[in-house]
Amino acid sequence: MRYIQLQFIFTAFYVLLAISAAIADDKHSDKQMDPREMMEVYTKLATPGKPHELMASLTGSWTTKTKEWMDPQKPFIESTGTADIKMLLDGRYLQQEITGTMHEKPFSAIWTIGYDNLLKQYVSTWISTMSTGVFMMDGTASEDGKIITFKGQHAEVGGGQMTHRAIWKIIDSNSQEFVMYGTHHGGQEMKMLETTYSRKQ
Repeated sequence: MRYIQLQFIFTAFYVLLAISAAIADDKHSDKQMDPREMMEVYTKLATPGKPHELMASLTGSWTTKTKEWMDPQKPFIESTGTADIKMLLDGRYLQQEITGTMHEKPFSAIWTIGYDNLLKQYVSTWISTMSTGVFMMDGTASEDGKIITFKGQHAEVGGGQMTHRAIWKIIDSNSQEFVMYGTHHGGQEMKMLETTYSRKQ
């Protein structure tokens, strides 16, 4: 019961935060919104749009081929895997449930992607059997919405942060590509990962 109460409080807080930001952004607003108007703003922000429709077109089962670079001076390691993609919460978020090999060991991961109508940017979380943390990135899309560039960072063993830049390309309804680059402790960026997706026929 306490968990449900806390969940309600956090949801209500986010609703008020989203509405407040939307009102603050309206430079032509001369008066305070009444509660009904505020809920109309929130409802609009919570409604899936074109970015969500594009993500929904990817639902289904996919095979993956991955190239992984542990050291840029050494050859990449190649592996295969699968990705099952579905939409969550009435089309608001895309979830990829991924299985494959990473660092030459079996692994599973869940990548969740959304488009935040308030912030006008993509947001994503990544959890996997290779960690107990949550890796988060946010990003923006090309004009046609099919190339999304994400940026994020995570703590490194020994201290400091590793920064990431990832490019997700929605080539068509049967093909995708995901490429990730990383930078250790402010050093030179290196290509770490390249995954191609092919829809299962």
